[in-house]
Amino acid sequence: MAARKRATSTTDTSTAKPVPTDSKIEHKTQEFADPPLAPPKSAFIFKLSLLLLAPYFYLLFCHYKIQHELKRSILINAALSLAGFFLTVKMIPVASRYVLRRNLFGYDINKKGTPQGTIKVPESLGIVVGIVFLVLAIIFQYFNFTADSNWLVEYNAALACICFMTLLGFVDDVLDVPWRVKLLLPSIAALPLLMAYAGHTTIVIPKPLIPYVGHDVLDLGWLYKLYMGLLAVFCTNSINIHAGINGLEVGQTVVIASAILIHNIMQIGASVDPEYQQAHGFSIYLTQPLLATSMALLSYNWYPSSVFVGDTYTYFAGMTMAVVGILGHFSETLLIFFLPQVINFLLSLPQLSGYVYCPRHRLPRFDPQTGLLTGTNDGTVVNVYLRIFGRKSEKSLCAHLLLVQVELKSNASCPERQLPLSLDAAMDQLINLIFGKT
Repeated sequence: MAARKRATSTTDTSTAKPVPTDSKIEHKTQEFADPPLAPPKSAFIFKLSLLLLAPYFYLLFCHYKIQHELKRSILINAALSLAGFFLTVKMIPVASRYVLRRNLFGYDINKKGTPQGTIKVPESLGIVVGIVFLVLAIIFQYFNFTADSNWLVEYNAALACICFMTLLGFVDDVLDVPWRVKLLLPSIAALPLLMAYAGHTTIVIPKPLIPYVGHDVLDLGWLYKLYMGLLAVFCTNSINIHAGINGLEVGQTVVIASAILIHNIMQIGASVDPEYQQAHGFSIYLTQPLLATSMALLSYNWYPSSVFVGDTYTYFAGMTMAVVGILGHFSETLLIFFLPQVINFLLSLPQLSGYVYCPRHRLPRFDPQTGLLTGTNDGTVVNVYLRIFGRKSEKSLCAHLLLVQVELKSNASCPERQLPLSLDAAMDQLINLIFGKT
């Protein structure tokens, strides 16, 4: 999370004197003299990709016999996503120069008091991810959909929602929209999907909840569209408020997206219903580009961040995953993948509702002498985790929270598993292997 600082122009144009040509050239040269971004953390992204995607590709190629045409579409989409990854990596440094020139930058609050805390970090680089994602999704239509395809209307409605939310997120980054307005933005952006949706209005109850509900399928009727709108609001804002440390916003998206891919391929492999398989294939077509472009952004946003993602990215990612869950017909399972975000939302309710004082930045306290973060009394998972397990470096804290996301998702899906009592200590070796020394 960045404390934004915007420069404003106070030049009096009425008394301004003509600037000599040589001075203009010199000024333009200085504009382009911004220090280059640190190179992307390619080794980290490679190891993280192996960890998250190995199960998915094993299920796709070895474990299940996927129908040929469906597998072909998935692989074409994967190839486009890979191209999108490299394009995003190349575009982020270019976009960074432009946003810095327009004074759209921030300072890293969690490095205040250190030399890194005085560096201008370009903000709102989620706009690059959103644009590349939309281009990939539009190009993919040529390979997979025909003019009379039943899925084309909903596919374009999904892209309209995502595009609308990306735009509103960028507007928020520029104008700094109040919180009450932020809650309404996803409702507006979800309208194209709500109007175009023609699917069923039933939800499949997750197996752990069937004994409590009494049914494995529940018909919500008109309430389902209301539920869809509320899900869009929750997904976009939940990623936005579960933030504040380098890599957390993009990292949680990467973890959830990989879980969505594994879930979809398992559902496709276990079903013989072509319509059901197509619904989950539809989900994969949007999730693979999201994961690839987010990985590219994470290579710059991982600790120490050389770019900030802004509300543009959190809104874009949240809306994309909400759309994927709704049109893939597993919106209730999506909430299991969002379990840490649900917990964070519940912890945040007293402050977000105004019952308890809510500061502008609900961040942990940074000690520049030790480089460690200490949890405050603010109601966030970040602060609660630090209060329970003690002070940590920013990199270590983010790695722990991401692995907790994986563990909670696994335990929610498989209730017979138990969280280990020594969870914090057991993670250290895996964290050092994947994330490096923290």
